[in-house]
Amino acid sequence: MESAMLHELEKHNGLIDRRSFLQNVGLAAGFVLAGGSSSFHALARQIQRRFAPVKVSRDRVIREIVGLRPFRSEGYVVEAQKVGNKVLIHNYGHGGAGITLSWGTASQAVDLVRDLPVPAQARGGRSIPRRFAVIGCGVNGLSTAIMLQRRYQDGPGTVTIYARDLPPQTTSNIAAGYWSPVSLFDEDAVSAKWKEQFRAAARISNRAFQLLIGPEYGVRWLDIFTFHRTEASLQGELAGGNDLYPQQIIHRDPSNYFGVPIVRQHSSMLIESPKYLRALLRDFYNAGGRIVVKEFRNREEIMRLSEPFIFNCSGLGARQLFGDEKLIPVRGQLEVLLPQPEIDYGYIGQGHMFPRSDGIFLGGTFDRDDWSLNVNKEQSDWILNNHIEIMKGLKNPI
Repeated sequence: MESAMLHELEKHNGLIDRRSFLQNVGLAAGFVLAGGSSSFHALARQIQRRFAPVKVSRDRVIREIVGLRPFRSEGYVVEAQKVGNKVLIHNYGHGGAGITLSWGTASQAVDLVRDLPVPAQARGGRSIPRRFAVIGCGVNGLSTAIMLQRRYQDGPGTVTIYARDLPPQTTSNIAAGYWSPVSLFDEDAVSAKWKEQFRAAARISNRAFQLLIGPEYGVRWLDIFTFHRTEASLQGELAGGNDLYPQQIIHRDPSNYFGVPIVRQHSSMLIESPKYLRALLRDFYNAGGRIVVKEFRNREEIMRLSEPFIFNCSGLGARQLFGDEKLIPVRGQLEVLLPQPEIDYGYIGQGHMFPRSDGIFLGGTFDRDDWSLNVNKEQSDWILNNHIEIMKGLKNPI
């Protein structure tokens, strides 16, 4: 009975203190006999979770990463415009939520095709099959291309991706991959209509990633802990809507939760970007997709493509290619530590930590309009020292 109950507790609460469990197992058995599973789970929630500590030190750093997020104060752009005899559909400007929103904005962009005219009839009464060009092979380019294949596949070559860089050389490969639509707009700069579009994209994407859970795509559920100093800070809604984050619990127990007065726990998904992008690239090829490695210097070169429908998923490149001066880089730096398989949680405070099979990702920088891709030594030290201090808050680590 003990082993069965221990398994049940671990399934619902992650790692627990076995000694605390054994001390309560007799009481738990009585509760189960008297009150059923609801009493059992009530007790289970009282048993304190224990955390394996992240081993933060300079000698455990295996790589340092710098990436530029394509940020717009007014949020991402999904819109269509007629250019001569072609249709240009934009899907860019996702800030720090490129992976998170990828399926949602891809769906919204592809939806725009429905109201566009079908190509003219070919000789002999046969219709000309639709052909689509996608600019960019990051997560949004691949998601858009796959969405087009699902809805309009008309044999090999229906969708062609044109890109200078392919995975693993894309900006998307750098992302830590935590599912949360954050750092992509300024609250006072967006319209109510855009926010409605944004929330719809978040829900579409959240559902799409849930269907990809498993090792094949590198997507999994993870317990996340956010740090709060005041009760007022708990009033804000989680990005995209609270209903997208199951199992929310508020902890007011600094001695057991990172030394922080208030900790909010919830579940979200972690997407291991290198594994995930490889899987998307495979799916695109398997569905008859074609990739052309090509660098475009301006909008005119893009509009000379033969495809009548062109999707712009060029990310930060849209600033130069399409003249969007509102699109700026937001620089982020990550310190990646040696992997620790025992770390089964992530946290967000003054910096963030997410565990992946290829390393422990530590970050927390957000530098607007900074184009530098060089590692900043001062930021490296700040990131490491910050997470060292957070780990000191684990009073009773596993």
